[in-house]
Amino acid sequence: MLYLRLARGYRTLDLGRWLLTAAAAAVLAAFLLRALGRALGDPAGASLPRLLWCLPPLAAVSWLAAVTARAVPVQRPERIAGLTAAGAGTGRIRALIAGETALACVLGSGFALLLFLVLRNDIADASLAADLGMGTPLPTAAPVTLLALVPLVGGLAAAGAVNSPEQLVGRPAETSAPAFHPLRIALPLGLTVVGFALELYGLRPGAAQDGRPIDLPAGMGSASSALLIGWSFAALGLALLTGPLLALTGRLLALGRPTPLRLLAGRGLTAQADRLSAPLAVLTLTLAVVLTGARQWTGHPGTAEALPAAEGVLLVGCTAAAAAFRLVEIRAARRRVTGDLLRLGAAPGLLVGAVALRTVAAGTVLLVTGGLTALLAAGALTA
Repeated sequence: MLYLRLARGYRTLDLGRWLLTAAAAAVLAAFLLRALGRALGDPAGASLPRLLWCLPPLAAVSWLAAVTARAVPVQRPERIAGLTAAGAGTGRIRALIAGETALACVLGSGFALLLFLVLRNDIADASLAADLGMGTPLPTAAPVTLLALVPLVGGLAAAGAVNSPEQLVGRPAETSAPAFHPLRIALPLGLTVVGFALELYGLRPGAAQDGRPIDLPAGMGSASSALLIGWSFAALGLALLTGPLLALTGRLLALGRPTPLRLLAGRGLTAQADRLSAPLAVLTLTLAVVLTGARQWTGHPGTAEALPAAEGVLLVGCTAAAAAFRLVEIRAARRRVTGDLLRLGAAPGLLVGAVALRTVAAGTVLLVTGGLTALLAAGALTA
C-alpha cells in the first residue's frame, strides 16, 4: 500500500526512471530465459557459458539500479523529508528505495516470463524453437528461481548505493572540489603505463609466434595474452583517470584571471568531477568496447552474432541512462546554487554558457580517454 501511495505522487521523471529500470530488467530476464530454453533443448550442452553471457547484462542492470536509487533522495527531497518526519529511519528509507527498485525489476521479469510462456505455446517461429526449449516440459521452479535473481540483485544494488545519512534527510551534501589523493592518481597512471608497455610488447615484430593466441568469443577474432592483459590494464587506468582529468580540466578553465564564464564553468566542473567520473567512465568504456566490436564485425562479414549485439545495445542503454540520471541528480543538487546566482544578478545566458563550456570540456576529456581505449582495443584485435 505504501508503494501505491508513493506511485500516486510520481512525476514524469520518476515514472521514466521506474519504467527504464523495468525495461532493462525485462531484457535481462529474456537473456536468462533464453539460457534456460537452450539448456532444456540441449541438456548436455554448455550451460555454464550461456549463463556467463548473462553476467554483463546483469552488471549493467545492477549499475542502472544503483545510480537511479542514489538519485531518488536528491530528485525528491520532499519525499525523504516526509518519511523522516513520519518516523522512518535511515535503514527503513533505504529499504523503501530498494523495494521500489526491486518492484520495477519484478514487473520487467514478470513481463518477460509471460512473453516466454506465450511464445512456447506453439506461437513462436521455428527459428526460436531452440531458444525457447519448445517440445520439452518446463519445470515450474526453474524460471521462478532464475528470475528471482533479477529483483534480488537490483534491490541489493539500490540498497548499497544509498548509504549516506546526509542523502536520506532530504538535504544533499554540498558539492566541493574533490581532493584527489596522490595514490588515486598514481595507481591509474601506473596501470595505463603498464598497459601501453604490454601493448607495445605484444605488437613488436615476431610477437605472433610467441605463445598461443587466445580465441575471443562473439566472432571477435583472436589476440595474444600480452595484448589482452595490456588493453585491460590500460582501459582500467584510463577509466580511473577520468575523475582527476575532469578536475584538472576544470582547474585549467579557471586558471589565471578567468572571465565569469570560465570561472563558473571551471569551478563547476571541478566540484562535479568526483560525482561525474564513475558513470561517464563506465559509459565511455562501454562505448569503446561496443564500437570496437562493431568495427570488427563490419570488417569481417558473417562473424556477427545476435546475442552479443543485443547485449551491446543493453549495455550502452543502461550506462547512458545511468549517466543521464547522474546529470539530473547533479542539476537537482545545484538548484539552490543556481537560484542564488540568479538572485545576485547573474544573467541566465551566462549560466547556460557555463553549462555549455563544461559540457565541451568534459566531452573533450571523454573523447581522449575513450578514443585511446578504442584505439588500443582495435590494435589488440588486428595484431
